[in-house]
Amino acid sequence: MKYIFTPVIQAHLATVLLIAISMGAYGCADSATVNPVVELASLTVTPGTLQPTFNRSTTQYSVDLTSNIATVTITAQPAVAGDTVKINGVTTTSRVITLGAEGTTTSVNIVVSESDSNSRTYTVLITRAGSNGNNSLQNLNVSPGTLAPTFDANTLPYTVNVTNSVGSVEVTPSLQDMNATMTVNGQNAASGASITINLTAPGTNTTIEIIVTAQNGNQKPYLVTVSRGISSNANLQNLTITPGTLNPAFNAGTAVYSVNVASTVASVVVTPTLQDTTATMTVNGTPTTSGQARSITLLAPGSNTFINVKVTAENGSQNNYVVVVTRAALGDNNLSALTISSGSLSPSFTPNTTDYAVNVTSDVTSLDVSATKTVPAAVMLIGSVTIPAGTASGQETFPLNGAGTQTIISISVTAPNGGTPKTYTVTVNRAASSNDTLSALTVTANAIVQPLAPDFNATILTYTVNVATDVDTVTVSATKSDPNAVMLIGSVTIPAGTASGEETFPLSGPGTQTLLSISVTAQSGGAPKTYSITVDRALGP
Repeated sequence: MKYIFTPVIQAHLATVLLIAISMGAYGCADSATVNPVVELASLTVTPGTLQPTFNRSTTQYSVDLTSNIATVTITAQPAVAGDTVKINGVTTTSRVITLGAEGTTTSVNIVVSESDSNSRTYTVLITRAGSNGNNSLQNLNVSPGTLAPTFDANTLPYTVNVTNSVGSVEVTPSLQDMNATMTVNGQNAASGASITINLTAPGTNTTIEIIVTAQNGNQKPYLVTVSRGISSNANLQNLTITPGTLNPAFNAGTAVYSVNVASTVASVVVTPTLQDTTATMTVNGTPTTSGQARSITLLAPGSNTFINVKVTAENGSQNNYVVVVTRAALGDNNLSALTISSGSLSPSFTPNTTDYAVNVTSDVTSLDVSATKTVPAAVMLIGSVTIPAGTASGQETFPLNGAGTQTIISISVTAPNGGTPKTYTVTVNRAASSNDTLSALTVTANAIVQPLAPDFNATILTYTVNVATDVDTVTVSATKSDPNAVMLIGSVTIPAGTASGEETFPLSGPGTQTLLSISVTAQSGGAPKTYSITVDRALGP
C-alpha cells in the first residue's frame, strides 16, 4: 500500500504548490479578477513642486522650499480603492508635516500597501532653504501674458497663453538671494533683467527653463510653457470688384454684397485681401492668396452670378462672403458712338446724352451721320433707314435744308428685349448765305438785248450800254446767285426766295446818260452789293 499511494500524495502536493505559487504571483482575488500593481495614483506636496514630476513608477522625489515654509501638506491617493496609505507611519491620505530648521532636509515616506507583505514606498526629501541654500525666485514676469498659476516661489511649473500674433515674449526673473545664480534656457541671466524669448510657430508650445543655483550648489528648475494660440481670424481686410461697385461698401463684418453691371460686361475681376495671412481662402472653390485677382466669367445678360469667397482661419473657423453680380438684361438701347461728316457735335457725345447740335457752313448741303449701337442685337433707325439686329453700326446721308435753316436728324435705338426706343436728335444749323452777287444781268431795248460793256461777270459791278436815239426805255433783268438774297432793281424789291426779277426804266433825252442800279443783300445781312449800268442814248440825226 505504501508504494501504491506515495505517487498520488506527491501529485496532490504538486497541485497545492502550483496553486500557492499562482496566488503568490497574482494576489488574492475572485476567479474573474487579477489585482493590479500596488502603487499611488497621485502624490502632491503643498506648497512645493515634486522633482521630477509625479509618475506612479517613480518612488524618489525632492522638493525645494523657501526658508519661510515651516510645514507642508502631503496628499497621496492609492491607485486601487481599498489599499492602505501611510504617511510617516500614520494611516492617512493627507498629513501635515512639520519641517526641520532652515537649511535642513526632511524625509517623508509614503507607503501604499495591499497587505503587510505587498507594499511600495515613495520617499520625498523636502529641503527648507538655509542662508546659503536659497535657490528660489523672488518674482517671475512674462510679457505679454499672465502666469498660471500666479507666481509662488515654491511652485515650479507655469503656463502662459498668448495669441497667435505674438512672436516673442519678455521673461523677467528676480532672485530672492542675490548671491544665487540663474540661467534662462541655458544662458546666464541677471536678476531683474528681461530676456527676449522667440516663440515657435502658432499652435505650438515654447518652453522656458529658469534654473536657480544656490550658493551651496543646490538647483531649482522653474519651467514656463508658453502656448502660442492658433488664429481664429477668418475676416477679409478688403474686397474689390472691377468693373462695378459693392453695395453696401465693404465691411469685414458684412457677408453679402450686390453689384450691378451692364449687359455688355461678360466678366469681372474680384480681389480679396485677408486680415490675417495665416488664414486661407478660396474664390468659388479655387484656392486664392491674399491680394490675388480672380477673373469671374458672368452668366448671360439678365442673370445673377454668385461669387463665394470662403475664408478659413488657422483654427478652422470659417467666414463666407458672397457677392451677387447682376448682369443687366439685353435692354440696352444706347449708342456707343455717334459721328458726323461736317462740323462738331455739341456737347461731345456720351451714351446718356440724347440731344445734340451741330453748326455747318452755308455751303454744306448734306451731312453723313454714322451711329454704333452699344448692343449689336438692338435695332436702330437712322432717319428712315433700319439697321437690323446683329449689325453693330450704320450710316446715312441727310440732305440739309436751305442756308440759314435747321435740319433735324433723329437716330432711335430699340433694345433687344423691346420697350420704348431711345431717340438721339441732332439739330443741324446751316449758316445763312453771305452770297450777295448776281448770276445774270441783261438790258433789253425794243425787245432786243443790248450788249453790256464789259460782258457780264459777277465780280464786275459797273457796266455801260449804248442805245439808239429813238430808245426811250430799257428793261433790266437780274438773277441772284443765291435766291435767298434780297435784290433791289431800281426801287423794285425782289424778295428772298425769288431768284430773279426785272424792271423797266425810262431814259433821259437823246444825247444823255441814265444811271441804273441793282443792289443785292446777302441772306446773312450786311451792306448790299450794288451793280451800276450807265445807259448812253445816242444824239438824234
